[in-house]
Amino acid sequence: MRGVGITLFINWAVKPFSMALLGTFFIGHVFAPSLPSDQVSSYIAGLILLAAAPCTAMVFVWSNLVGGEPHYTLGQVALNDVLMIFLFAPLVGLLLGVASITVPWATLLLSVALYIIVPVIIAQVWRRALLGAGLPTFEQTLNRLQPLSLVALLATLVLLFGFQGEQIIAQPTVIAILAVPILVQVYFNAGLAYWLSRRFGVVWCVAAPAALIGASNFFELAVAAAISLFGLNSGAALATVVGVLVEVPVMLSVVKIVQASRGWYESGSHQPTPKSVEIQS
Repeated sequence: MRGVGITLFINWAVKPFSMALLGTFFIGHVFAPSLPSDQVSSYIAGLILLAAAPCTAMVFVWSNLVGGEPHYTLGQVALNDVLMIFLFAPLVGLLLGVASITVPWATLLLSVALYIIVPVIIAQVWRRALLGAGLPTFEQTLNRLQPLSLVALLATLVLLFGFQGEQIIAQPTVIAILAVPILVQVYFNAGLAYWLSRRFGVVWCVAAPAALIGASNFFELAVAAAISLFGLNSGAALATVVGVLVEVPVMLSVVKIVQASRGWYESGSHQPTPKSVEIQS
């Protein structure tokens, strides 16, 4: 349970608040003179939306790349899905309110319903129906969906960049500035999760995906919420798309760092016996 507890702590008690601080510091103060003054608060809102929901899709790819414990990854993602239903809107509302950004609660709650609750309900109903038809049918459907899910993810990325492509090309300085707090946030949260895992003796095959889950973001939800709340051409929408642009190469670098540091990690961590790995994760 230590691995689960550390990831929950990073995802819900550290990441949203650290991004609010980083966004306010870098976007609201350090780089504010170089940004359109009427979009500064919108950029900060987009960064908050990006960090307020932990990733539930790409982390399976990152975990697989590092050889992470699959049951831990699946369980952690499922738990985050449930928690997002209850915590995403209040967290976003709180942090946007602290940043003096108007919160349209009806639109925010509708975003949670459309992009979290409805997909979860559909998935559970479909899963039960497939299991009712027999395990072979369930497994065959999963095998067919795996390549389609990757294609759908790539199509989503293409559409996101297509809608924001003109702004990305026209504002390279703004893109670079928005990338700064995102980069700091990813490395900070991944490093903190990894260090805490080592400090509390979490086995490496759990600590590796814990660092990745702690650092990555549910960018599909962030982009959809930003567009719903602030509009397609808003600074918030652009900030969330920059998160997508930055996340993939940065997360690949985190994968590399975690793999390269395995010897260091295991030399200073009280690794559990193999029998206790499943219980701990």
